[in-house]
Amino acid sequence: MATTTNPDSLLLQLRSLIPKRPLLKSEALRIAELQANRLLAWGSIDEPGTPSDLVAGLPFVAVGYRRDLPVSGCTQWVKPRWRMLLCADEPLVRQRFSLMHEFKHVLDHETADYRSFGPDDTEASYRAELAADYFAACVLMPKRLVKRLWGQGVQHPKELAAAFGVSDVAMRYRLQQLGLTERYASRHGRHASGPPRIYWRERTSHVTPPVGAVA
Repeated sequence: MATTTNPDSLLLQLRSLIPKRPLLKSEALRIAELQANRLLAWGSIDEPGTPSDLVAGLPFVAVGYRRDLPVSGCTQWVKPRWRMLLCADEPLVRQRFSLMHEFKHVLDHETADYRSFGPDDTEASYRAELAADYFAACVLMPKRLVKRLWGQGVQHPKELAAAFGVSDVAMRYRLQQLGLTERYASRHGRHASGPPRIYWRERTSHVTPPVGAVA
């Protein structure tokens, strides 16, 4: 459980959960979920529909929106706070996901030298994105709340997606991830072993984010 109501202390607490050493992929995903659960506990979130203000309302975060942004989101330190820029052209459910994804990059900033998965990992960048996606999924679709509604008979992906404020596709992947449905990803030609690229946010290859930004 979170032990502080101070937002700045919250940031330090969530960052302290990350060991200062290269991590296995499985470790990074477990830590991402632990951080998500601590954040939810700090915000006393016990119902579906995690509010965006859980992150957007933090004093060390400033969130802006821009049309024609060629990425879903990017983050940059602009003293005295982290500035997150989200694509205003995307649906609200995607903006919410991108917000939580970018917040994970903020949490990982001080351990970026470890590249989350070791300096010799050629897939380090991809895996860092995967961890950020997993964190966002755990914040917006907490395991215990998804399973609670599932047990109450709310089992259609569209109904669950509406309750949690996420896209239908994101919810389908989350259900598969939690073992509540068949492997949705494998039926759509994605890699069937290990955590799939479930929430990957494609971006235009020629785009260069702002200097110092993390996309």
